[in-house]
Amino acid sequence: MPDEPGDNSRRAPTRALSRQVPLDLVGMAGEIQSADQTIGAMTGGKLQLIAEQIRRLQEHARSILEQARIDASLHRASCLFRKRPGHVYHLYRRDDEALYFSMLSPEDWRGSPPDAFEGSFRLELDMSWTPYDRLQERDSHDEAIRKLLEAPSDPNDS
Repeated sequence: MPDEPGDNSRRAPTRALSRQVPLDLVGMAGEIQSADQTIGAMTGGKLQLIAEQIRRLQEHARSILEQARIDASLHRASCLFRKRPGHVYHLYRRDDEALYFSMLSPEDWRGSPPDAFEGSFRLELDMSWTPYDRLQERDSHDEAIRKLLEAPSDPNDS
């Protein structure tokens, strides 16, 4: 019977282990310290990565806000016709500093527009403005996004 006095089957496992396997407390402490250092380094690295992502997002947010400010100011320029996305319009500044859009480029005025030419812009579908000298960059970017969206999500689909 296991419950009889003198029966050793219910002995505390720690006592049995302590007699069989000597504990290397110094080694265990070293392992714990090493694990703590590794965890600390990994945590620090992950937090550093998050901090860098936050900085990039802040820069991106500033860029978006600046572009929105520019787009809003261009939409406030005087315009005597209906603006349509996809069309290029030419911005001029009168002597009184008022901005206005025209369908006529400086070349259409034979190089002598009536007011100071400020630049040409294309109105996009999202109602943002792209400077004429950045149209190719914008179109390439839009095309790359279209290709990504059209690509099959499962490589086995192709």
